[in-house]
Amino acid sequence: LHSQKGIHLETGGIIPKVAQRLHKEHIEIVVQEAVDNSGISPCELTAIATTIKPGLALSLQVGLEYSLKLIDQYKKPFIPIHHMEAHALTVRMLDMVEFPFLVLLISGGHSLLAIARGVSDFLLLGQTLDEAPGDTLDKVARRLSLKNHPACCTMSGGEAIECLAKMGNRLHVSLTQPISRHLDCDFSFSGLRNQVNQIIIKKEREEGIQEGQILSCVCDIAAAVQHTVAAHLAKRTHRAILFCKKEGLLPHPNPALVVSGGVASNEYIRKALQIVTEANGFSLHYPPPKLCTDNGIMIAWNGIEKLRAGIDVVHKPEGIRYEPKAPLGINFSEQVKKAALKVPYLKLNI
Repeated sequence: LHSQKGIHLETGGIIPKVAQRLHKEHIEIVVQEAVDNSGISPCELTAIATTIKPGLALSLQVGLEYSLKLIDQYKKPFIPIHHMEAHALTVRMLDMVEFPFLVLLISGGHSLLAIARGVSDFLLLGQTLDEAPGDTLDKVARRLSLKNHPACCTMSGGEAIECLAKMGNRLHVSLTQPISRHLDCDFSFSGLRNQVNQIIIKKEREEGIQEGQILSCVCDIAAAVQHTVAAHLAKRTHRAILFCKKEGLLPHPNPALVVSGGVASNEYIRKALQIVTEANGFSLHYPPPKLCTDNGIMIAWNGIEKLRAGIDVVHKPEGIRYEPKAPLGINFSEQVKKAALKVPYLKLNI
């Protein structure tokens, strides 16, 4: 019904105050249009579900305040939603993957591996130590001035990297795998971005161009960055699979990996993860691209799953508060570190 992507593209990324203003300006219109399109009245709703954590505080505030007004007006129960739980379960709307399953959530704000044991029951195996893969791809795209490139000027940073990578040769640019000696399931992307920045500075000097102009090797850099991100995600996911097998955390017949979040729409990353899952006897599931990025449908679906399970259905929401930072489930990462599992080499022929 509505997207703020175009405006965020113009501002070079998501600026909290801008996002809040856009939320305030459009939330009532979008909700009304959704209700009108559904063919039912607000009085016929069973409950109202809203994201309350984690996320940008200013945006969460707008959504929660508006929802509380609707709840008071129509006397409906409230279902608070954890943003990452919603991403993890979106795939079940179209493909009923049974619990438990392994989930990889990769977006502009998050990167984590967890076991989904139930609608609101997660074991966290690892998460990013610094920034998320989508954030890294966006920052690299910004540093490469891809908004000035005719082939991808209307795309988000991650989309632009994926587009140009298809025309590049990753072997022409040497990048080191992040935290390769750490035998856990955590992620790190800031070191990779620093590597790329140094390469860009060096290439700009060699070509005699200034920041804002397009390097002749831009496609090669995009290909190398995309491959390094994909390989890092694949290796950590591979270790998570080995850990789950060792500890018996997933069913022996038909174990599954679910991949979600905005970065999950990247085809190259999907292929890298498919190589890992096929080598380990796992099925691979992900939502269609339009449901990978943040969307209202996944919040509604999570509300339905919670309602069916009788979880977090609140009839007196007076004490509900939004939480900009919130962990996902029970932190199991120390057990993963203690296992110190080595991952066998797996060639990513993509």
